[in-house]
Amino acid sequence: MKNFWILLSFLCCTLVFSQKTMQGQIIDYDTTVPIAFANINYNNKTFNSNWEGKFSIEIQENSKPILFSYKGYYDKSYYQTVGVKFLLIKMVSNNSLIEKEVFSENQVNSIIKKVIEGKPKNQPEKALTTFEYKNYEHLLVSANPDSISAKIDTVIKKSFFGRKTIKLDSTNFKFKRFSEKQHIYQTEKVNLIQYNHNGTKETVLASRMAGFKKPLYEYLGLNLVTYSLYENKLDILGVSMHNPISNYGRKLYVFKIIDTVTIQGRTAYRIYFQPKKLNSNRLRGLLYIDAESNALCKAFFRIYGIANINALYTFNYLKENGLWFPEKRKIMVVKGNNAEDLNILGNTIKFNSGLDGISKNASDQCYLKLESTPFDIKINREVLFKNPAIKISVPETSMSKPDSYWVNFQKDSLDIRKIPTYVSLDSLSESVKIEHKLFLGRKIFNGYYPVNIIDVDLKSIIKYNNFEGFRLGIGGVTNTKLSEKYKISGYVAYAFKDDKLKYNITPSYLLNKETNAWVSASYTNDLKEIGQIEFATESKRFKIYDPRPINISTFYNYKTFSAFVESKYFAKTDTYFAVAKTEINPLFDYKFLAKDHEYTNFNTTTLQFAIQWNPFSEYMQTSTGRLEIYKKYPKISFQFTKSFANIMGSDFDFTKIDLRIVHEIPFLSGQTTSFTLQGGLALGDVPLTHLYSIAPNNLNKDSMLKRITFAGKNSFETMYFNEFFSSKYITFQAKHTFNKVKLAYKIKPLISVVTRMAIGTMDKPQQHVGLEYKTLEKGFFESGVEANSIYKGFGLTFFFRYGPYGLPKLEDNLALKISYVLDLGF
Repeated sequence: MKNFWILLSFLCCTLVFSQKTMQGQIIDYDTTVPIAFANINYNNKTFNSNWEGKFSIEIQENSKPILFSYKGYYDKSYYQTVGVKFLLIKMVSNNSLIEKEVFSENQVNSIIKKVIEGKPKNQPEKALTTFEYKNYEHLLVSANPDSISAKIDTVIKKSFFGRKTIKLDSTNFKFKRFSEKQHIYQTEKVNLIQYNHNGTKETVLASRMAGFKKPLYEYLGLNLVTYSLYENKLDILGVSMHNPISNYGRKLYVFKIIDTVTIQGRTAYRIYFQPKKLNSNRLRGLLYIDAESNALCKAFFRIYGIANINALYTFNYLKENGLWFPEKRKIMVVKGNNAEDLNILGNTIKFNSGLDGISKNASDQCYLKLESTPFDIKINREVLFKNPAIKISVPETSMSKPDSYWVNFQKDSLDIRKIPTYVSLDSLSESVKIEHKLFLGRKIFNGYYPVNIIDVDLKSIIKYNNFEGFRLGIGGVTNTKLSEKYKISGYVAYAFKDDKLKYNITPSYLLNKETNAWVSASYTNDLKEIGQIEFATESKRFKIYDPRPINISTFYNYKTFSAFVESKYFAKTDTYFAVAKTEINPLFDYKFLAKDHEYTNFNTTTLQFAIQWNPFSEYMQTSTGRLEIYKKYPKISFQFTKSFANIMGSDFDFTKIDLRIVHEIPFLSGQTTSFTLQGGLALGDVPLTHLYSIAPNNLNKDSMLKRITFAGKNSFETMYFNEFFSSKYITFQAKHTFNKVKLAYKIKPLISVVTRMAIGTMDKPQQHVGLEYKTLEKGFFESGVEANSIYKGFGLTFFFRYGPYGLPKLEDNLALKISYVLDLGF
């Protein structure tokens, strides 16, 4: 009997130990993106991985293989290996099937079609007359201390002579201790979302950021999470994705019904979707569709790339309205499938991989979590708000809420690390002067350096061109330390080659702080390039150098007294209105014939109106002015200039009309395509100084190597200086920029292909005597490649000139230039 029990125990132990649970995950070999609902066959049983590619399997016989299959991939078999606790199955794409489209089943395709058609009755913005709600948003960067090893590692390093030294690395230990006490970073805000027939408006009611006395406006303007899942594009932490239930969704995604579930007592289809191209890093996830109303009642989204983003959207069913209304949005970010850093809120944060079973170091255990929770929801009540074109309003009162205000929003009472995070980072910010550095960075980005009550103009310190030689100067503008209502700007410069002094002074008065409206008077005595195309509303960003004037020799001296008003009074516009009297003296061999008179210098009295309209951009109204928070295209600039003869000594009567349209198409892959259409029309007696030379940037020298200079931003690189002039012209530029190409460590050029064309005519060419030039009736064409930021901001561009104005000698049609992109790090 005793032997029987021993034998029975042995058999039971053998049976128990012969079975074990094996967990794993199936991913794409090239992209490491998990493969959802892949087929798994083991021991004559078939089941599927879940939507994250994960699975769990009971192993009974080690001799039998586990078979993995999925449409578009080669089948793969796996035999058990002793000691393996986690399986990471990498499946290889079948190239012969990649280009074949995977079509949805008829049933699920019909459901998705009904969801798209049902937007008018299910999307709150379309189904409801009005609504408003308050929203609490909490962004947290943290790490789980339990996932960090406290082990102090030893690191062996070799010296130049091969001698080994042993050092202790306590990074993990210190990071674990830090993360046990506090989070890495956090910020909160409460905003009011309102909707009526004019659109949607957001008002920030309260906000605070760890380390800052006042939250950054740039953060408050970030569209961190899409509020409506019915839009054609979804924005999740700045990543734009095509919505699977958009008008194009069925062309881009394949759908599969998994099962039906019950949510709040209502039956819902659980549908998985993924890109039709299985190896692409696009949006994928689960949609829960109300079986009766065809509305979204829950959604999981996942994005794979540099960062792996997981998003959960839940909805609450409002019976009285028959509508699913947003309930909560939760987003988690971890490190993606490569070793690059992810920039969040201006800081570089390292996140760990989302794949299980792969150990990472301490800093890779970080994660970012964003939670957005609506409350105080009001449906179909009167909703009124001012200026609907302004997307976000940030009143001054929202910046100074006491700590007691935030107690109502502390949902997690167990989070003892929250308050120490604010205290610690506030102290850190004060000690290293983070806010001052950001303030200084903004100033430098716009070309100024603050010194007490004056912001010194960095653009005026040193310049160079062929006519003036080196030009040294000093300039600046008074800042708000002196006055918020008044400012005085100006500069003084001396050029060594022409031995002349140039200067400007511009006093200004603030008419309206909210619309950034200033009225100014100005006097200038300086030089300007002939034929230059300038838009008064164009943003003048700081350049460490301005490459084009370096090689220019044809300037004119101008002495101008002007009065002008600048404003953002009209929504989504910058406007400029000016009256000016100018004395002009060409500094080259030139005579202008008009009204039976020969002019070598002349006077103009002009009226100018300019406007830039950004119809699709989004703006924020703050106590300090109006900010463009989300730049969208197209951007349209229009300018009208009128010179009046015989008024205040003016010699000529002419009219100039200028128009520029800039459009940019960002692709979800990170590439961009941009187009620029620009034209000008000059009517009347217009001297050559005020006509159009269309931004040439090429030296008239014998060999290509002698013509190597710095490339301009949108200039014609193969067009020689003063080669063409026009009184009517139109130019078009198309440019496609690819993602950075990694050639070597820290060498990642940004490659662009560019094509430019210009066509124009010259009215009254007999009026211009002295300077030889050609006209553009036949059309000028050039194309090229830009490799920018190859190393430390420097790059190379190469352009080729062709078409009717192509030159007989091949080398004369080529232009090799140096480019430079200044990265200030903010």
